[in-house]
Amino acid sequence: MAAADSQRILVWLRNDLRLRDNPALYHAAEAGQGVVAVYVLCENFIERHSTAPARLDFVRRHLVQLQADLAERNIPLVLLRVRRADDIPHQLLTLARREGCHSLYFNAEYPLDELDRDRDVAEHFRRHDRHYKRFHDRVILPPGQVRNGQGEPYQVFTAFKRRWLQLARELPMVPHGLPAVQPDTLGQVGDAGVPLEALFQGIHLKDLSALWPAGEEEALRRLAEFADGPIHDYKNRRDLPAEAGTSTLSPYLAVGSLSPRQCLNAALTANEGRWDEGSDGVTTWISELVWRDFYQHVTVDFPQVCKNRPLQSHTDGFPWRSDEDDLNRWRRGETGIPIVDAAMRQLLETGWMHNRLRMIVAMFLTKNLRIDWRQGERWFMSQLIDGDFAANNGGWQWSASTGTDAAPYFRIFNPVTQSERFDPDGRFIRKYIPELAKVSSRQIHQPPPVSGYPAPMVDLKASRKETIALFQQLNGSPSKG
Repeated sequence: MAAADSQRILVWLRNDLRLRDNPALYHAAEAGQGVVAVYVLCENFIERHSTAPARLDFVRRHLVQLQADLAERNIPLVLLRVRRADDIPHQLLTLARREGCHSLYFNAEYPLDELDRDRDVAEHFRRHDRHYKRFHDRVILPPGQVRNGQGEPYQVFTAFKRRWLQLARELPMVPHGLPAVQPDTLGQVGDAGVPLEALFQGIHLKDLSALWPAGEEEALRRLAEFADGPIHDYKNRRDLPAEAGTSTLSPYLAVGSLSPRQCLNAALTANEGRWDEGSDGVTTWISELVWRDFYQHVTVDFPQVCKNRPLQSHTDGFPWRSDEDDLNRWRRGETGIPIVDAAMRQLLETGWMHNRLRMIVAMFLTKNLRIDWRQGERWFMSQLIDGDFAANNGGWQWSASTGTDAAPYFRIFNPVTQSERFDPDGRFIRKYIPELAKVSSRQIHQPPPVSGYPAPMVDLKASRKETIALFQQLNGSPSKG
């Protein structure tokens, strides 16, 4: 146990489960006065945010590796479990006092619940004469820095990206290295926290380690492999679900075993330092990193999206249907629309879904079945190993035409057309729908009756027409012209 007059720093880890390019950890270790790391599992947060069992197990496996990696640098990792977020300030302060930590360092998180939690912790530490310091690692540019000429936040991605590129070019993009090894004498803690095997006791987990190995080294390996070649074909292959055309880095970004800055640095290196010219594949992938920043900014600039409400307030009156049977058929991948069903089964099987397919299934649920986007948003979070509130909410509101930069309500993906275009031979469909394995490539997108596979549950054209008419009736809807 540390002496009472020790000047150690407590680093609170959340969705930043890595050693490299971790600002809070790096700067705490640079102080050279000893570091204690802590991870807090909050049961209420898991329930309230519908955290997927696959994601929880992914975090668990990351903590196993991280605890060992930190120990090699004489940084103990204490694990705490609380029932409610209200318990976190007291638990962290108690640990700080016991281990002689005068300051708390942490990396910012931006959804409203997380901001409120962090403000409560900061205020509690301040009242008890302890310092705190917040860093930014989930974005390249922190919320509040990207503004238009009137000082207002952007609601359209294209304009946001233009300004983002102007500002980001002026920043150093070299990631922080490993945190300094701490003195041997400061690498121990008292009897604090719970053992790792008990941290998730009684919580439902889903082990997808065969598909998604955990750890910072795996994340960096995938990034290096992608940047070494496939990134240059990204623009041409990213929309083809049967191809390995994406980076598959989103789970690692979600739990923070990889940082956006590491990704951007790798992309710029692959493109010889160019941001928006050179390799089309690289510049397209950089745009996707900007989208991630954009949605994080939206959660701060438009906090109503964190309150289960649409960003576009006039859409609050849209008459969404409530049909549990239809919702469950969509969840199970039994809609009778092959590309939708294959995508939903991919989600159930792998904890992940190809990005093009996320848009297709979201538009099908909201525009063809006319079921509330919040039902889909919640289901995705309950299943995705890469579940991230900002990105998930942003994607769902875009698809439902309720959010920032939303797809115009009259632009509705036809899943059959999308299937024919992006899975022309039906390879992806056959992988996840064995019932259709023998259907020809020509027919697989709209198959004839097949034993064991349902007929389409909705008329695509009629449902599209009905949804457009209902959107047109909303006060404030833009006209098609």
